[in-house]
Amino acid sequence: MRFQDAARDARAVVYAGIQADPLVARAAALLVDATTAERLLARAAMNGERTDAETWRRIFPALFGEGADEGLRTHAEAVLAASLEVAERGEAARSSYRGALVEELTAQLLARRAGPDAPVKRERRVLFDGVRAEIHPYDVTVESAAKPEVYDCKWGARGINADVLNQLDDARAHAADEEIELKVAIVVFDAGRSCRLRLDRATANHDQTRLVGLESFDELRESRA
Repeated sequence: MRFQDAARDARAVVYAGIQADPLVARAAALLVDATTAERLLARAAMNGERTDAETWRRIFPALFGEGADEGLRTHAEAVLAASLEVAERGEAARSSYRGALVEELTAQLLARRAGPDAPVKRERRVLFDGVRAEIHPYDVTVESAAKPEVYDCKWGARGINADVLNQLDDARAHAADEEIELKVAIVVFDAGRSCRLRLDRATANHDQTRLVGLESFDELRESRA
């Protein structure tokens, strides 16, 4: 088993520009240390249905109300401001920015526990001898020789589909054929209940694929997939 950079086609070049936008890294850095409530705020605000900050402050009184801790309120204000910046990118670009954000947040959380012998990388393919390579790259990889991991990242539960699940499980199975324990996971920036309901209806094999929903993002920096 080996890792390889994804092909640089036209889509990849355009998406790389979005990934490199400082807004993506800044928003992800805020969400790395965010509470679950702040992440729920970010998800709601980034959907773009309401772009006035005061409305969101009223919807989340635990973060912005009079009883909220001053430090928490300050951080929540920064999360809200960054989220509204994403929302204001417009309908065409918003989806790509949100996808890039989930990938960057996942990578930053994984980097908190991965050491120098387990680099965290983006947009990588996993290759196996004698097996036709998948065109689709994995969003985030932890490239440890002893304990490799691959992650596919989605903004919402609707992104959980058979193609994604089959690719993750196929990679795990091919690695097992080479006596390598490859941990695979799908990371979704959506409510865990919605993700589990979607996953329960999936017909693709996923019994050894870990699901990380919005409420359990902190587990990424605490334990291997």
